[in-house]
Amino acid sequence: MTTERPPTQPLPVHASSAAAPPEQPDRDWLPRPGAYAAAADHCITELTYRIGPLVTLRRRADVEEVGLTVAPGPAHCLLSLALGGDALGGELLTFVSTAIEPVAGGTRLRVPGSLGTGDASLEPLPATLLLRVVERTGAGLLVVGTARVPYGPLHRTTGFALSRTRPARHLGLLVAAEFTCTS
Repeated sequence: MTTERPPTQPLPVHASSAAAPPEQPDRDWLPRPGAYAAAADHCITELTYRIGPLVTLRRRADVEEVGLTVAPGPAHCLLSLALGGDALGGELLTFVSTAIEPVAGGTRLRVPGSLGTGDASLEPLPATLLLRVVERTGAGLLVVGTARVPYGPLHRTTGFALSRTRPARHLGLLVAAEFTCTS
């Protein structure tokens, strides 16, 4: 029995492996500037009601709207998220960032912003979303992260109310989203 030796030539490069857009050496922690969106089936949000280390309720929230605007300067980048559905009792919960800052060499992003309801007359509560960059390309960004806010101040400032049967001292927000370029 004879066996053939495997070919020693390099494998051909397929036409489908297109060249990536040029990197931004000073800001390689975000994709190229533009508007980005995450389809509802590519975005997961979960709310966690907590008392100390105990989780009293964990529910998935429906994503009403999610968007990312990457600008040339980090202070002008914007992440917005609007949640609704049965998990929120029909209310709308929004997060709007004020900036996007790189942390740990760009492998993580710190997104300070505010958490509020759909009612613009009520004052939103400051919140910080900490994201881990899972994958970044020139035209896309895959992130997962969390924010945790005290429930008392959230309720007092925004009027957002949780279920009376599920007590909470903190509200946790988990976000996993795959942003793709729309412009």
